[in-house]
Amino acid sequence: MSAESIGRLLAPLNALLNATSATLLFAGFIAIKQRKIEVHRRRMQGAFIASGVFLVSYVARFALTGTHRFPDVGLVRTIYLVILSTHTLLAMAALPLAIVTLRLGRQGRFEAHRKLAKITFPIWAYVSVTGIVVYLMLYHLAPMLAPAGHAP
Repeated sequence: MSAESIGRLLAPLNALLNATSATLLFAGFIAIKQRKIEVHRRRMQGAFIASGVFLVSYVARFALTGTHRFPDVGLVRTIYLVILSTHTLLAMAALPLAIVTLRLGRQGRFEAHRKLAKITFPIWAYVSVTGIVVYLMLYHLAPMLAPAGHAP
């Protein structure tokens, strides 16, 4: 199996890992609202694991296949680039925030954990959801819009 073939398999895996993370994040949010603390803890740890596996998979895909450019098709490309830019910038913030938030919870420092989680959760959720959107736009929408012979 070629590096390109493996890279093509990793792209949908990355979207699935983002979907898993998003699902677990929202399920964890519901659990904490229902005061199901242990369920919340397991779901948030699961979201962190899914996001960590995503990061490894993403780096592997990038190493195998390099950059994939969205075709220059006007407004759609601009929308894609805005989503990709905000996704990337917030992803860089989400990782350290998630690590510290989880650590505070594990240490039993719940007041500090809650305060930081109010910042971490929306950023992490945005990154997970927009990761799916980026995948759909780049691998499903872009090929339909690209001039013949210019797939991403």
